[in-house]
Amino acid sequence: EYINLRDFGLGPRKQVDDMPYGGGDGMVLMIEPASRAIEYAKQKSPEARVILPTPRGKLYKQSDAKRLAKDNKDLIIFCPRYEGYDERITDLVDEQICIGNYILTGGELPAMTIIDSAVRLLPGVLGGETSAEKESFQDDDKTIEHPQYTRPEEFNGKKVPNVLLSGHHAEIKKWQKEQSAK
Repeated sequence: EYINLRDFGLGPRKQVDDMPYGGGDGMVLMIEPASRAIEYAKQKSPEARVILPTPRGKLYKQSDAKRLAKDNKDLIIFCPRYEGYDERITDLVDEQICIGNYILTGGELPAMTIIDSAVRLLPGVLGGETSAEKESFQDDDKTIEHPQYTRPEEFNGKKVPNVLLSGHHAEIKKWQKEQSAK
């Protein structure tokens, strides 16, 4: 469910941001609307985990996606915008997550990244139940899955490696392991 922060804004204009104390560029999300919105969401799902996407959070990894999927709890992801947010908002969340060393215009894309990476690990989401177990970044190692090929066998002079066409399962597994980049 999407909750509009402006529904919890202050005054007739439903204000959710203001100038930062101490000066500086941009506007900062205010604590009061944030607190009201999070409290509203928690009333609907008291056991939900509250996540704040932020550059100051812990770097999000595959193990975090696995943990969130395994926890089987609802997620409330508070998506900041503008120049930033009142630091006191961090007291309202269970976890701060960073999806990489770059800045986006808001927390919506990190929220979608977190949701997609965890939901795809839930039973029945992917076609094969073991599909997710054989992918890149399992157990947070830096292993990248081997290259994949499908029909046709040749395209614009580029051929599928012969070993993949051989039918020799042990050799195919060996090739796949060798091709997995660390």
